[in-house]
Amino acid sequence: MENTLFIIFDVFNFGLLVFLWWFTIKNYKTLPQTIPIHFDFDGKADGFGSKKYSFLMPVVLTVLYFLFAFIVRSPESANYPVKITAENEDAQFMIMEIFIRWLFTLITLLFLNSQDYMFRYSFDENAKPRVPMVSAIFSVIGSLIILFVFVGIFK
Repeated sequence: MENTLFIIFDVFNFGLLVFLWWFTIKNYKTLPQTIPIHFDFDGKADGFGSKKYSFLMPVVLTVLYFLFAFIVRSPESANYPVKITAENEDAQFMIMEIFIRWLFTLITLLFLNSQDYMFRYSFDENAKPRVPMVSAIFSVIGSLIILFVFVGIFK
């Protein structure tokens, strides 16, 4: 059962990565030569660059994908907040594998939201992100809190 869950997570995450690449390539030709590449806390662009910067997020996410894939494939290489013993090894490794996959999903959705916002803002300065960045960041922080609760339960 857990292998099926992991396979579904892996396929979904890879699909999101492919979608980000597709979305970027599809919209690249329509972008103006100068696009916003950085935003302040109010959502206003405060840094601009060439439209080639639109490929930065897909490249970074691809690197993260391979990094996370390495960590998931070798769970003993990860850093755990509790001491790993023979009794808790299986539970801790499973918690870590689920969390790493979930964290990658959240990060990918954050990148997709940012890329979409950057593209829409390129044409309309009044555009708003589809998901507020505060919500996205709190989802990552909330996931960390839940992780530490589960790690504490199964230590």
